[in-house]
Amino acid sequence: MNVTNGVHIYNDGGLSGNSSMSDTPVFRAVNMVINFLSIAILFIAMISLGCTMEISKIKAHILKPKGVAIALLAQFFVMPLSAFSLAKVLQMDPIKAVTVLICGCCPGGTLSNIFALIVKGDMNLSIVMTTCSNFAALGLMPLLLCILCQGFPGLQNAVPYVGIVTTLLCTLVACTIGILINHYKPKYSPIVNKTGMWILLISSIGLLALSAYVVKDVLWMIVMVDVLTTAALMPLIGFTLGYVVSVICKLSPKCSRTVSMETGFQNIQLCTAILKVAFPPQVIGPMFLFPLIYVAFQCGEALLMALCFTLYQRLKPPAGDKDANMHADAKQEEEEEKKHLQEHQEWSAEDDYRRD
Repeated sequence: MNVTNGVHIYNDGGLSGNSSMSDTPVFRAVNMVINFLSIAILFIAMISLGCTMEISKIKAHILKPKGVAIALLAQFFVMPLSAFSLAKVLQMDPIKAVTVLICGCCPGGTLSNIFALIVKGDMNLSIVMTTCSNFAALGLMPLLLCILCQGFPGLQNAVPYVGIVTTLLCTLVACTIGILINHYKPKYSPIVNKTGMWILLISSIGLLALSAYVVKDVLWMIVMVDVLTTAALMPLIGFTLGYVVSVICKLSPKCSRTVSMETGFQNIQLCTAILKVAFPPQVIGPMFLFPLIYVAFQCGEALLMALCFTLYQRLKPPAGDKDANMHADAKQEEEEEKKHLQEHQEWSAEDDYRRD
């Protein structure tokens, strides 16, 4: 992407970049560190995802691809279309629009696996869907962005496809490394996941602190009404329509809950890395922090849905318990009938004895 054109688009949208800092050595150094941390976090997260994936599970779902196919349809149709519609309805400027579109076109994120477990979804399906969507994104994400950006003046030639594809390739390499570790050295997978979790936590705190420092003067721009509205509605639409599509396609309730989580959760690490690395800082400005706002809303909404599901499960007895109760009632009625029959026989015998 041409930086001059990007800055022009950025300024046309009514936002000013952080160009005053972009020429200082300190800013350039901090920006390089942020870029490194973004890629490192993405790489570690995808290795951890690969370490949870088994080749046998991938083969099983490839042979019966209904669930994965429906999930991919929801992921790469519902979310991009939702992002496009919200950007249009809220009349976002080009930089905000391209940020939202990139987030909407991202594949599923690893957080979906955690929440699929919380709502008692199909964990095998969840992990396979996350992995498959990240591989499918290599072709689908640039294609969808190319199509959707036609609806926004100035974005047709402004999307850095080379940077996006390069970042996607990075995710696939990392995920493949994790799959190979889990396949050939499965005993190391828990160690990789545990170590990766700590590295992710420390790196994320460092990334957040440095990012806040870089955009401290324009940080208010990412908490504007249109940005917050989009961040709140996108995951909610994904969760809802993901479940609706699954029900229409006659998936089981367990699989439907899984697809719902997979659809609403985006790969935030990938989105952050693309926005920070593929775009010059003078162009993207503070909007590279949009995924952090999105992840806050998607986790909050998913927790609320999980709470509602848990309450529903507690208030409504499972089908198995209903069957057990019916069986117990039938058995009790049978015992009462036997008791009444026995008493009737005793009374009859007593009457016969009196007659004699």
